[in-house]
Amino acid sequence: MTAAESPGERALALARELAPDLAERAAVHDEHGRFPKADFADLRAAGLFGLMVPERLGGFGASFAEYSRVASALARGAGSTALVFNMHASVTGALAQTPDDLVRLLGAPKSSFEARDKALEAAAGGALYGVAMSERGSGSRLSKTSTAYRRTNAGYRITGSKAFVSGAGHVDAYLVTAREADAEEPQVSYFLVPAGEGIRIEETWDSLGMRATGSQDVHFDVEVDADALLGGVEGLTLMIAEAMPQWLVASYSAVYAGVARAAVDAAAEHLRSRGLGRLPAARARLGRADTAVAAAELVVAETAARIDTAPGDPETNRWVWRAKLTAGDTAVQVASSLLEAAGASASRRGHPLERLYRDARCGALQPATSDVCADWLGVAALGDDPDHDAEVPRW
Repeated sequence: MTAAESPGERALALARELAPDLAERAAVHDEHGRFPKADFADLRAAGLFGLMVPERLGGFGASFAEYSRVASALARGAGSTALVFNMHASVTGALAQTPDDLVRLLGAPKSSFEARDKALEAAAGGALYGVAMSERGSGSRLSKTSTAYRRTNAGYRITGSKAFVSGAGHVDAYLVTAREADAEEPQVSYFLVPAGEGIRIEETWDSLGMRATGSQDVHFDVEVDADALLGGVEGLTLMIAEAMPQWLVASYSAVYAGVARAAVDAAAEHLRSRGLGRLPAARARLGRADTAVAAAELVVAETAARIDTAPGDPETNRWVWRAKLTAGDTAVQVASSLLEAAGASASRRGHPLERLYRDARCGALQPATSDVCADWLGVAALGDDPDHDAEVPRW
């Protein structure tokens, strides 16, 4: 790192250096629905698992804006790899960037900060984290979590099943949401559960797009020590999700903005190589796509800047939902239009645009879906509380 180069700039340079190798391997990983082990070996060797970890703990100490740029750069190489990386960054970012004063105000003991720093140091040293939140039948709605925990002499017993767990079987620990068992008004809490005994992977992932994320079902019947409870306080999950939703919503937007930009790159290369760039209609589609992606990139950048300067502010949170809606819709619209511009030859399996189209299709479907984002914003525009005043509460 040069004297003038910040840690965030160095991380972005590393991501850009890795992106061509990720792109070269992406087709094979997609074809076989195989977790990209080589990609994550490269990310680990580059130290990027420590992107969100404070410098005092051995990481890059990246801001949300710096994370967004790194995630988009990785997604221009391989969307699935960037999406799994996003899950890891969501865990480490939330741990690193939730204000200490807020956590103390909620009653966190001193030991919880020590456990947090230990988890962050492990990430800087190469530990990979996954997110086990969604469940079959209820999706990502935290208030409908059925996975349960019970207090034990040693800590907590967690039992239940999760779906769409990206990196399942390859991560070192899972961020698990679970509700208090047998309580009249059960609380939902976060636990960082180490991989190992008591965790069973069910290989269910065979998807349209993002096929290399390895987002299998995971079944938990495991006991963890007291330090596994993040924040050291039960019942924080819903409060933090509502107050600072960026790691559950906006972080995805950087990935899909990168996928959309990759589609523009691939389409331009295809049009050049086939001589289709001489067709005004094809050029017009490419021009509109470039403009739409540039607009989405600006929305993501504006959102990230607001998150860094005013996290949790009501207007910041509006931008959080706008970013996910814009990136998700833009990715699929751009990829679809460019596939038409490229013609039938680009729809064959193995063509970069065919894969990017399928990956982009997932952006509007992934929680929070585009419809959910639009409804949240519509409720807010009417002057109501979008987290509580809708017929079906978001969380």
